[in-house]
Amino acid sequence: MSWHINQPIRSTDWVGLRVWLMGASTGIGASLAVQLASLGARVILSARRQDALEAVADQCRHRDAQSDLMVMALDACDRSSVALAAKEISARWGGIDLVIYNAGTYEATRIDTLSADAAENSLRVNLLAPVAATTLIMPLMRAMPHDGKPRGFAFVASVAGYRGLPRALTYGPGKAGLISFVESLWVDLHGMGLNAWVINPGFVRTRLTAQNPFEMPALMEPEDAASAIIQGFSHGDFEIHFPKRFTLFMKLLRLLPIHWYLRLTQRLVPPLPRGGPTPQE
Repeated sequence: MSWHINQPIRSTDWVGLRVWLMGASTGIGASLAVQLASLGARVILSARRQDALEAVADQCRHRDAQSDLMVMALDACDRSSVALAAKEISARWGGIDLVIYNAGTYEATRIDTLSADAAENSLRVNLLAPVAATTLIMPLMRAMPHDGKPRGFAFVASVAGYRGLPRALTYGPGKAGLISFVESLWVDLHGMGLNAWVINPGFVRTRLTAQNPFEMPALMEPEDAASAIIQGFSHGDFEIHFPKRFTLFMKLLRLLPIHWYLRLTQRLVPPLPRGGPTPQE
């Protein structure tokens, strides 16, 4: 049995591939947009901020003046906007080959700072929005003629979804749910001739991780993370995870008995005082 269960996307396969990159304005998404455009992919750049997307588009054109780009500012949580954008992309470019969902939010959270509103927003962006986007884009992708090109959905989750971690009360559950969703999705898409990938980075230097009050092990730059993603696509794996020296350690932790694991993670954060403010609403 082969471990490579997705259709590989090698460097030459990117030429002309229509890639919708959701969450393309900063960090991994921006770096991925530049690298994909330089490989010849036709890239749709989406995020909420039009000015940030235009700046990324300029970077793409600076790297390759022939870059074929479409800028579509939208909120990934707004289903009507996603549906309209999908129809417009299909009308202008004839379809969508690959959706890479990279939009996300993160706030380091422990129980003494947890609020219901923040938890709801985190789950909306990190889990419900990518699920909704899949349901909205899927009919258009299924209606496209089969031309042998790699086609499907890729989702940026996190190793924080492997198992419960300190300071990840809202972030971890969203990413864990997303990983589970993509695993189930692969089973259905495979019979349709489509692919599903889950991308699980370790720590990457972005505006979101800048809030972490600890030294992040094996910290990567966004450009290196983007390169790792493109390399992962070329292998045909279901899960693209990096950097290996960190993600393999996290995978090993998944095998620990729960009581060992909880005692270990307990040591990573200072204990909270027994008394304190009431939970926030």
